[in-house]
Order: sequence, then structure tokens, then C-alpha cells
Amino acid sequence: MRRPETLSLQVPAALRQPVTSLEEAESLSQQLRRFNRPQLAWLIEQATPEAEAALRQAAGLLREHYYGRKVYLRGLIEFSNVCQNDCFYCGIRRSNPSVRRYRLSEAQILDCCRQGYALGYRTFVLQSGEDPAYPAPRLARLVTEIRRRYPAAALTLSVGELSAADYRLLRQAGADRYLLRHETADAGHYASLHPADQTLQRRLSCLRELRAAGFQVGSGFMVGTPGQTADCLAQDLLFLQELQPQMIGIGPFIPQHDTPLSQAEPGRLRQTLLMLSLLRLLFPKALLPATTAVGTLHPLGRELALSAGANVLMPNLSPQEYRKDYALYDNKICTGDEAAECRACLQKRVESAGFTIDTSRGDPVDWEETKL
Repeated sequence: MRRPETLSLQVPAALRQPVTSLEEAESLSQQLRRFNRPQLAWLIEQATPEAEAALRQAAGLLREHYYGRKVYLRGLIEFSNVCQNDCFYCGIRRSNPSVRRYRLSEAQILDCCRQGYALGYRTFVLQSGEDPAYPAPRLARLVTEIRRRYPAAALTLSVGELSAADYRLLRQAGADRYLLRHETADAGHYASLHPADQTLQRRLSCLRELRAAGFQVGSGFMVGTPGQTADCLAQDLLFLQELQPQMIGIGPFIPQHDTPLSQAEPGRLRQTLLMLSLLRLLFPKALLPATTAVGTLHPLGRELALSAGANVLMPNLSPQEYRKDYALYDNKICTGDEAAECRACLQKRVESAGFTIDTSRGDPVDWEETKL
């Protein structure tokens, strides 16, 4: 991409030299928040190694200013791999006959929470496909029971597109957070990754309804999906600036062998880390996971993501016998570890990268002043 003639701002001088102070990092953050779509796209595509290093340094300074060297743990419970959607990139899409489907019972989910709480987790993330066997009233009863047993813990849901009334019901039942990646903010690109009955307009509407319901909202996108351009990624950043979510999860696209995109190239680690640093600069107070996908792409992917600005990890609390069946993409790591083994391994990895595990709920630093 040639540098657009319409650029009204020069690329910040900070991107041509090391960023060594919080003041320099905050100045760079302010400049980037004024960038328009062509400027962001140009930076994403043309960033030099020196610019990437400067962005990474600035991201680290901002993360440390707001969160120190803390890394928050979220205990992930993948309770159903049944899904009524047919996303072209996803291994648990409804038309994939090769998946061994499963659903955890409420008792199994509660047992995962029990184990996780004993291991020090103070956030549980209940994630599934869009499974009609778990409608909002059933989920609300489960949320209420988890809240009764573990009042000190935060509860996150990631169960897809529901109605505004369903979101309100789940919030009233005691769910604190909701994760719903927008995947891509470019309508044409979204259509290339989903069947016609799934629309970007509906996805964005759900995110706004989640905000109105009072959730801490998490969104995000994949990096490196087929057909994605730097302009697509720039649109993602601009949409997120409009939404202002409390959590932003991104990870590299990794193909799954039973999907229409099985032969596509995976996303690149370098671009994923660049986008993480940009997100930290654009959203200094956000919670940014170092995702399992980036760890799948590279043996030290999660450590590199922490160094690029991330501050959350989501180890798996699901029963071991089901983990391989939650096959969103190929070669997913940590499917064979027991929960205790995974907890100990993550602690060593985090400490080796120069960070520390924080066992609190890990709310956004400004949540009390911004919640509805």
C-alpha cells in the first residue's frame, strides 16, 4: 500500500526511536487515537521493525502504569461444542459431521468451578457454541447458583448472539462480563467468513445491547483471516474506539481441517503482536488476553503477547476428556493438561517472562467509574 495522500498527521517521531518514558508513551497513545482509517491501515502494513519495537515499548509502559506487572487468570469452562451457526472458519460449525458433540451438565460445570476456585481462580468464563439446549433461562439459573457458591468470583459468559431481553436476564442473574468478538468490522469481509443468515449488523447490535444491559463487554477480532487487509484491521480499531469495550481479545487465524478454510494460510505472529501493541496504546485501561491461539502459533506466543501489552491468560478448566472436542482450530495447546498442571505451568511461564500472577477478580481499573 502506498502512503495515502490524505494523511493529515505524520507518523509520530516516537516510532523511529525507543520509547523510554511514560510521558512519551502517553503522547504516542494520544496521537494514535487521532489517526483516521488510511493512517491506521498504512501503519499496520508499513510498520518497520523499529516502529514495532517502539509500539511494544510504549504498550509495556502503559500496561505497567495501569496494571503493573500483573497477569490475571480466567478459568475457562467450554461447556458445549454444539452450535447452530455455520461460520466458515470454525471447527464446531453445525455442518461439520466429524465433531464428537458434547454438553456438560450443570453438575459438571459446577465441579469445574469448584476445582478452579480451589486453584485460586476468581473469574470463571463459561463458553460454548450457540447451543439451543442452553437457553437464557437455563443459563440464568446456573449463573445464580455459581454466584451463590462463589460470591467473590466474577462470572463471564461467552455464548453468542442472544436477544436484548436474554442479555438483561443474564446480567440480572449475576453475570458480570460477556465476551462476543465482532471478528471483523468490514461488512464484505464478514460476509466472506459467514453464511448469509449471519450478519455483521446483527453482531454489532448484540454488542451494543450488551453494553446497555450493564455488562463489562469484551469484543475482538481474528488476525490473518483469508481476504483480510490492513484496511480491514484499521476498521476493527475504529469500531472498537466507538464501542469502548472493557476487554479486547484477538488472536491469529488458525485453520481447522474440517472447514471450508482448511487450506488457508494461518495468521502471522508478527502482525498479531503488532495489533496487540496498538490495542494497548489505543485502549490503555483495557484487559487484553494473551490467547491460546497465539500460544498455538508459537511455543512462546503467550509470553510474547504479554510483552506486547497483554495482561490476561485463560487456562482451561474443562474436563480433560472433552477438551479436544472443542476444536475451533487445529493443534490447540493444553488439551491434555490437568487443571492443576496447567495452573503450575502458567505460573512458571508468566514468571519467566518477568510478570506475576494476580489472583483477584481482575476488573478493569476504571470499571467503577464507567459502569452503567
